[in-house]
Amino acid sequence: MPVTEILGLMFAAAAAGAINAVAGGGTLITFPTLLFFKTPPVIANATSTLALVLGTAGSVYGYRQHFAAVKHWLWRFVPVSVIGGLIGSALLTHTSDTVFAKLVPFLILFATVLFLAQGAFRRMAGFGAAEDHPGRFALLGAILFQFLVAIYGGYFGAGIGILMLASLGVIGLKNIHEMNALKTVLGSLINVVAAAWFICAGLIHWPKAGVMTIGALLGYYLGSHFSQRIPQHQVRRLITAIGFFLSAVTFYEQFLR
Repeated sequence: MPVTEILGLMFAAAAAGAINAVAGGGTLITFPTLLFFKTPPVIANATSTLALVLGTAGSVYGYRQHFAAVKHWLWRFVPVSVIGGLIGSALLTHTSDTVFAKLVPFLILFATVLFLAQGAFRRMAGFGAAEDHPGRFALLGAILFQFLVAIYGGYFGAGIGILMLASLGVIGLKNIHEMNALKTVLGSLINVVAAAWFICAGLIHWPKAGVMTIGALLGYYLGSHFSQRIPQHQVRRLITAIGFFLSAVTFYEQFLR
């Protein structure tokens, strides 16, 4: 690879890792960058998934002090995340890029609005107010929603972090750093399953994946580390801003360009 391509992929992966550590949507940086360097769309999607999931280790380490507080949620969400990720990755090998590309802006916009208005949604739905004791219907709804997010994540994955943060907020989680820790684990499981499927299907461009993994590791760690030094209300504003920005960019790319 030319030096310009190596640097471009590494920088894109670092930026994507930092964004994923805070909110999600990093795929919308790595995927177009791979396309810019003449990578076929399906190969680009698979390579981006693998690079970012390997880089997740940096984010997991950055949020390590919050795992004790959220481990009781894992058994509820891990099974559907793994199954959904497997279904989504299998679907990718049987459909075209244009189908899910048209859905991306709507999904990200929906997730951002839900994240912004999660308190109002919880009050309107009558969900449990206590963080550790959500209502039964709220919890079942969140598990079903996570299953759908996992399918989408295995299929394409852009914005799944914002979708998960919105869902976790609706069922009553309030500490944004703990929510990010849980989101990081669940997102990494979805992408691990998808990446394994893509490897078996021979869809990975290994040199590009290796270069991007280095950048992603750095970006994930710095994003998770420094976001915890920012007050929670500012992190929430940052997540909302990222969500609206990514939605606007993808609407432009898909419908106005």
